[in-house]
Amino acid sequence: MKRFFLDLEPASPFRLDLTVWALRRRPDNIVDRWDGKTYRRVLVSESNEPFEIAVTQSDSQLHVLVHSQKENEALKDQAACALERLLGINVKLDGFYRLAQHDDKLGPVVEKFRGFKPPRLHSLFETLVNAIACQQFTLTMGIHLLNSLVERYGLTFKNDDGIFRAFPRPQELANADIEELRKMKFSYQKVRYITGIAQSIVQGELDLDEINMLDDTNAIKRLRDLKGIGRWTAEYFLLRGLGRAHIFPADDVGARNNLQRWLELPEKLNYETVYQALRPWKDYGGLVYFHLLLKSLSEKSVIVL
Repeated sequence: MKRFFLDLEPASPFRLDLTVWALRRRPDNIVDRWDGKTYRRVLVSESNEPFEIAVTQSDSQLHVLVHSQKENEALKDQAACALERLLGINVKLDGFYRLAQHDDKLGPVVEKFRGFKPPRLHSLFETLVNAIACQQFTLTMGIHLLNSLVERYGLTFKNDDGIFRAFPRPQELANADIEELRKMKFSYQKVRYITGIAQSIVQGELDLDEINMLDDTNAIKRLRDLKGIGRWTAEYFLLRGLGRAHIFPADDVGARNNLQRWLELPEKLNYETVYQALRPWKDYGGLVYFHLLLKSLSEKSVIVL
């Protein structure tokens, strides 16, 4: 096993712990692992070999340890590119911080989680699978389903600490056994949606990267043409996959409840009233979404500040 290092300098301010929690969402996420100091994840090289990244922070730098079968410059570049996406390390939030500085409501929550950066899931395919798994379920149940999928279909990486797995790629799920997925508690519909999208990607019929070239309205329309993709999934994809930090997935019941509690509103919010409530921060809806997620995790003592 080879070990090599690289250092990355994220745009300041940056906090690894807060950003990782916004990425992983729940303590039992086995893909994006966190022990209170080190963020770990298994990736797959272009030559189909799994490798692991381990990231720590000191002052303004991120220190990345890569475990792999062999060392090469391409692997270093892949690790750095993945972390730019996963941890939003090059995202600058200057405008958002300026807005929050003069906002009595937004200011305290932004200051509390200062240094968080909006993460994106590792691939657009992973983003869709995450969204489909969580449809009409609690986030906790959705993460449980995803863990089962990873344990069965993710490529395996072994080191002295144990056996860990990468998130399955389209080629690993395109021909996944329907009955096996059903035993994991996936519904027939979700099985068909996930395997169908995977097959379309493998066969060259679907290129999710093309959606990034579209504006929000057309991107959502294109996504909703796919089986199993509704409005919530499409908006989730824009935020957590494409990194469009102005998008608040307004059909997300948990996010709505977080917003309602934060604003101390007497009535439940719906899709339309979410956007009315967000009007003062309309260009930063996704950042509000993430900060309220962190606030919720902090109140549950998942995050200890």
